[in-house]
Amino acid sequence: MKIADIRKLTTSELTKETVKLKDEIAELRRHIYMGDNQNVRAVRNKRKDLSRMLTVLSEYLVKEAK
Repeated sequence: MKIADIRKLTTSELTKETVKLKDEIAELRRHIYMGDNQNVRAVRNKRKDLSRMLTVLSEYLVKEAK
């Protein structure tokens, strides 16, 4: 997901998306450890998306606190 798309989301949507991404990352890791999935790069991409979302979410929360 691109940063421009992430910035269009509200804080509640961002929190839902972060929880969803954390679950997806955990599921992908389980599949990799079991040998079902060979695409290790998918985890890296999901983690980067998650970090982007958390960064934007923290920016929004700082703005709201002021």
